Amino acid sequence: MHQSENEILRRVRRVEIKTRGLSDEIFAGKYHTAFRGRGMSFSEVREYRVGDDVRDIDWNVTARSERAHVKVYEEERELTMMLLVDISPSRMFGSSERTKKNLITEIAATLAFSASKNNDKVGCILFSDRVEKFIPPKKGRSHILTIIRELVGFESKGEATNISEALRYLVGVNKKRTTTFLLSDLINSPGDDSRLDDALKIASSKHDIMAVEVYDNCDKELPDVGIIEVRDAETGATEWLDTSSRRVRDYWAEQYTQRRERIQELLRHNRIDCATVATDGDFVVELIKMFKQR
Repeated sequence: MHQSENEILRRVRRVEIKTRGLSDEIFAGKYHTAFRGRGMSFSEVREYRVGDDVRDIDWNVTARSERAHVKVYEEERELTMMLLVDISPSRMFGSSERTKKNLITEIAATLAFSASKNNDKVGCILFSDRVEKFIPPKKGRSHILTIIRELVGFESKGEATNISEALRYLVGVNKKRTTTFLLSDLINSPGDDSRLDDALKIASSKHDIMAVEVYDNCDKELPDVGIIEVRDAETGATEWLDTSSRRVRDYWAEQYTQRRERIQELLRHNRIDCATVATDGDFVVELIKMFKQR
């Protein structure tokens, strides 16, 4: 549905008001400590001391001086945050007051404001079955509002979800290490598991990646409301289901569980932390929980 410019701007303002304060609640001044694999810049060389990591030995200097020397690094205080945002058709679903799209937008805005308060750059990749828009990393409130505007108003042309493609694009477009959040319902294209595993492996070796899975309660459990017509948002296929049948409801739940466990195993295999948030849930609590585990 096409949105007017004024309506988009009103919604951007609502998102900003709601999420600017939440960013304080999540990070409370400890933003940089939440992430492993932070950017490190070479500082100096000094003589080896007992307890130093042998992997830091500078063999060239050691050979010239005939004494063991190690490289000393210091943390780069400036980080770059990338938001990989799923804008496929399934994000429009929601059985509560908030759709998956609304939830993803609020999470992305909160993370972006958190980065901005620490003077970090924020970039965004919008993807469906293809990368639909790339917003290069920049600093500042006006840039964050540009990202939120796209999250609110961008109309996707894709018909499915291809996370692999988004990850490949991330690796190609960002040469320096970034802190990247994948925001999606993780309903990936069928048969893409091996490609996704490869893409996760490559991307997580170059970037610090975290996933935020959003879901609606009806994704995993059908309500008992009699015979209903359901439509797959990504394939367009429709079918009638008798939700009063326990067998039908069990099958629905089983399909959701199998699909989710498959994706979660791929994330675990590549050591990618994941927070899971329901459309009627509190994402701040889930994000804090994920950061504390890091």
